[in-house]
Amino acid sequence: MKNWLFLGAAIITEVIATSSLKASDGFTKVWPSVLVVVGYGLSFYFLALTLKAIPVGIAYAIWAGLGIVLISLIGWVVFDQKLDMASVLGMCLIISGVLVINVFSKTTGH
Repeated sequence: MKNWLFLGAAIITEVIATSSLKASDGFTKVWPSVLVVVGYGLSFYFLALTLKAIPVGIAYAIWAGLGIVLISLIGWVVFDQKLDMASVLGMCLIISGVLVINVFSKTTGH
């Protein structure tokens, strides 16, 4: 169970770092730039802890998939970026893929 919490922490810190990357304005703003470095460092640390028990392919698929969806939603809400039907459909497929992995895969460590 703790490995899934580590994976959740890796996803959340990566999303914070990526959102801060946009806000850093090319590393010209100090505090968002600090969040980028700290966030990515923590994200990879938590991902490394995750990989002690969850296979790398499964962990990375979940980490990247949920990160894509969350960053797209943050871009839409916070940065007023547009999402068209193709991007919404693609994100639904990503979420579906993550669910299939978690529910049906025998390699996830459940």
